[in-house]
Amino acid sequence: MAIDVTGKLHLIFDTKKVSDRFTKREFVVEIADGKYPQMVLFQLTGDRCNVLDRFSVGDAIRVSFDLRGREWRSPTGEVKYFNSLDAWRLEPAGTNTSAGRRGGGDREAPAFEPSFPVAEYEPRPTDLGPTRDDDIPF
Repeated sequence: MAIDVTGKLHLIFDTKKVSDRFTKREFVVEIADGKYPQMVLFQLTGDRCNVLDRFSVGDAIRVSFDLRGREWRSPTGEVKYFNSLDAWRLEPAGTNTSAGRRGGGDREAPAFEPSFPVAEYEPRPTDLGPTRDDDIPF
């Protein structure tokens, strides 16, 4: 699932070598959300870790990422679920690379725009309430 968000680069962590073949670099983006901005943690992996080197804390950026989830089972059998936001493209906010898709120009992208069509909800007959007329107020 690919998603784009625009925000301010709040924090950049150092690259971590998780194993001999896997490295990751995390960063935090402040995303405007009305009165309460959201601090969202993203990660870059492998050869993409150095993409952050061209940005500085405070820069307005657009992040394209995939939402990933996985299940983990402990040795005792307990199951936990983890999510990660895997960034695959970073660009300065206001660049015009996806303007054709959004109908943009030089406008800044919205804080969140789903990459899938959002259909109108049509209620099923069972969602409309009871079909018989009764006088019970609940």
